[in-house]
Amino acid sequence: RSSSVQRPDTLGAHGGGKAYGTQGQRKRVFANYVEIKKYLEENIYQYDVVVRPERGEFKKLPPPAYMRSVFDAAMVEYRQSKLSGIPMVYDSRKIAYAPKRICGSQEWLDLDINFNDDGNTEKYVIRLREAAVVNTSILTEFMTGRGNVSMGDIQAAINALDLAIGSVLHLEMVGFNRSFFTRAQSQRTSGGLELWSGFSFSIRPGVDHLYLNVNTAVTAMYTAGSLLEALTSIMNLKDASQLRGKPTVQTLREMGTFLRGLIMFVGHRGIKGRRKFAVRGTTSKSLDVESFDWEDPDRPGKPESITVAQYYQRRYNIKLNYPFLPGLVGRKNSVFPIEFCHIAENQRYRGHLDERQTADMVKFACQHPSSNMERIRKVLTQTNLGGQAVVKAFGLSLPNELAQVEARVLPPPTVDYANASRDRSFVPHNGVWNMMGKMVLKPGPSLAYWAVLVLVNRQYMSDTSVRNFVTTLISACKQSGYTIKTSQPPIVYGSPHGDIPREMMLACKSIPLPPKTSPQLLLVILPSTNTQVYQSVKNYAYTTLGVHTQCMQSKHVQRPSMQYCANLCLKINAKLGGVNQSLSAGHMSKLLRKKPTLFLGCDVTHPRPGEQHKPSIAAVVGSTNLEGTRYAATLIQLPSRQEMVDKLQEAFARHLKLFYKAAGAKPLRIIFYRDGVSETQFAQVRNRELIELQRACASLEQGYKPEITFLAVLKRHNTRFFPMNRGDGDKNGNMIPGTIIDRSITMPGITDFYLFAHAAIQGTSRPTHYYVLHDDANFTADDIQQLTYHLCYTYAICTRSVSLVPPVYYAHRVADRARCHLVDMGVGFEEATESSSGHYGGVGTTIGGRSTAPGSVAAKIIKINNSLDESMYFM
Repeated sequence: RSSSVQRPDTLGAHGGGKAYGTQGQRKRVFANYVEIKKYLEENIYQYDVVVRPERGEFKKLPPPAYMRSVFDAAMVEYRQSKLSGIPMVYDSRKIAYAPKRICGSQEWLDLDINFNDDGNTEKYVIRLREAAVVNTSILTEFMTGRGNVSMGDIQAAINALDLAIGSVLHLEMVGFNRSFFTRAQSQRTSGGLELWSGFSFSIRPGVDHLYLNVNTAVTAMYTAGSLLEALTSIMNLKDASQLRGKPTVQTLREMGTFLRGLIMFVGHRGIKGRRKFAVRGTTSKSLDVESFDWEDPDRPGKPESITVAQYYQRRYNIKLNYPFLPGLVGRKNSVFPIEFCHIAENQRYRGHLDERQTADMVKFACQHPSSNMERIRKVLTQTNLGGQAVVKAFGLSLPNELAQVEARVLPPPTVDYANASRDRSFVPHNGVWNMMGKMVLKPGPSLAYWAVLVLVNRQYMSDTSVRNFVTTLISACKQSGYTIKTSQPPIVYGSPHGDIPREMMLACKSIPLPPKTSPQLLLVILPSTNTQVYQSVKNYAYTTLGVHTQCMQSKHVQRPSMQYCANLCLKINAKLGGVNQSLSAGHMSKLLRKKPTLFLGCDVTHPRPGEQHKPSIAAVVGSTNLEGTRYAATLIQLPSRQEMVDKLQEAFARHLKLFYKAAGAKPLRIIFYRDGVSETQFAQVRNRELIELQRACASLEQGYKPEITFLAVLKRHNTRFFPMNRGDGDKNGNMIPGTIIDRSITMPGITDFYLFAHAAIQGTSRPTHYYVLHDDANFTADDIQQLTYHLCYTYAICTRSVSLVPPVYYAHRVADRARCHLVDMGVGFEEATESSSGHYGGVGTTIGGRSTAPGSVAAKIIKINNSLDESMYFM
């Protein structure tokens, strides 16, 4: 059925063809993939699905779970009659697939169904019409490299097979897209939520073979049951009796955010059974104030204005226990008292998790690699997908065992510190080292003009304890090779609840400065991890004050640690212009073939869900020295949730100039790592952004055409690997740093690889997936893999290799810091590392379109204060 495809030795000028690396120690590892031994290489039929109520049409489609239940009921009733025994799988919206033809494209097949929903019977008609014929042999063409087939071309076939797998899993678990969860072994967290564990299942094309990817997953769910109990949890109250008293505006806002879109059941003695409704919002007033015109059945023709509380008393003889609370607004503006409402089961929470919930989620999700692998094996055995009738009908044959793939472990690089270090050059073991016996490679300007701003009450943090900490910090910096000249900086106390800019200005004014000299640093001691105070500090520093700030939590002051202070030293040195470590000069020169090289990284961060009118932010970073250890950043404001980056030519031109200014040479090679792009969008992003980069070069000098290598970077994916033998992994059972996988389960047709560059601190490590989309330099696969891996040892503020190549890691940090620029606008950005698109198959943010939200902002470059603009202020 398939044949091996010829692989060129180099990546090719346009990323075409597949190249494999050869360096490193070879070994076999388990992947969380199941090889599909056989699949249907015939037609699959795609159908348009229209579900209509007996009367009228849906203004908005009901939730996917409801639509699926209606469709499944029709399948059961008509399977042996109108459907001729042919199974169908449905995406719960408007598309279904069948392995054989059910009806043609010129006719509608109507299925009438009486659907019983929690005791209420609704009548629907389901209309089916053939929309397309999908020939799955296109999968073979794509995987073997025959023909000009793109990822987008095979998406319909992949969707059909995904739905076939999902149709089985929906019977046992609660499904959302390609992820399926169960309440078994769930865990309560704060805010009326609970955490569920589950799995993701998705069909993935590999080299010559098709696979099913299975990974563990966790999600936050609404806790089903009394809404009153949920609200007491949200407001951190002991019981519902403490709800007495008028809710504040902030409380009402939190309630509205929590409730909007939720499915509720309402029941009381005045109605039979229970009614289901979707929450559209809350009343603006409490139920003892909120009024409407009502006509008493006992007094027809005499409408009167009464409150909702009075209505329940008179209509149902029910006295509300909580009339001071607002009501829930449902369909047709009907109002329901909170005390009668219950949250329906199986509803996923899509809001922003707070700090405690996030910590609970991380702890809940953190599993030892061997535990994760066993869970995956267990669910494969329990579901026995290969033995299910619908899976067989779509021609899939798959075992209940994980695939084995070939991996290689690359040797780590030599890392250099200052000549005065005891360990000047050394090879790290397992990606981790420390600063003992080491001094920073190039110290920045010595710290002479600085102050300490303490945003903690003097009662809880004395001047003496702050002085002791400063002494420890100075000692740690001296040991690390960085000089702090002023050992007695001014210590200024301020209030975290006061005017933060004023407090910062007063701290700066306390520094004795010679004429025409500016403060170098404010060390800001924060009372906690309060993001609002932190953002205020950074916002004023970045945009107005133009002074580097180093924030820290007050808990570190009480018991000063040399290790903690050494870490602060690395951050301060990087901000003030120093270089902490680098790859050995000879090794770096060899990797780059002695050509001046500009490293670029780019990522985008988006507003939180529900804030579509707020801007997205793109961060572009570029190296400024020949060693690739110093970077500058450019911020670009974009229309909300737009992944396609505007103003790139301007940003690229800026970084070309900064490199020339600092390094004294034009870059002859540019290596661009682009994060946040899904596989279906590669061609679009590469073509657009490559042109922008080429135009930026041409705008600076006619005929200037440096070699450009363009790599896409994906961190958010569901691929995991596990050592086959206990001795093959690190002490935590994870893959050893330097492990590369570039065969079997990688993308057909282009050079790509999974890289474990780091030693995971906890849980199961996740590799970063790199794709070479364009390469003028004709790097071999070994060249680009080794360069990418070794760069991960140059992250400025770590004494360990990092999981993500530094240009992208810095772009994440810059995009994350962008929230501070817009703190006065009330913009709450998602974490850059979590919010970027880049799921396989384009699940997530769409990059092709432009924002159509009212008041959508225009794209523009966001300016940093000139004093910080060319520095690594973001560290």
